[in-house]
Amino acid sequence: MTIELNHTIVPARDPRASARFLADVLGLDVDPPVAHFTPVTLSNRVTLDYDEATDFGSHHYAFLVSEEEFDAAFTRIQQAGIPYYADPACQRAGQTYHSGGGRRGTYFRDPNGHLMEILTPAA
Repeated sequence: MTIELNHTIVPARDPRASARFLADVLGLDVDPPVAHFTPVTLSNRVTLDYDEATDFGSHHYAFLVSEEEFDAAFTRIQQAGIPYYADPACQRAGQTYHSGGGRRGTYFRDPNGHLMEILTPAA
């Protein structure tokens, strides 16, 4: 059997709203609740299980997307007025990054302050 990541827990003040935020950006659905978790399932079957919490630090979640998915998600980010950045320190506002391998991406914060990243594969 190959080892795969199955799920990770994402702490959130409002799990439903936070799951909806990410699902809207990525063009995904919010799954029905599982116990007290609000899951968002990615195309590789990994779920982000949003769980209610009040005291947590910022986490980083990076999503590898196709060029077309990047364009669609980036358009949704811009249309929603979500601030985005070319760097994880969030210093280069309103920019995307481009790497030597043809990869491009951007960072944005979710309602809980988690640093989200969308990036395309290297060529």
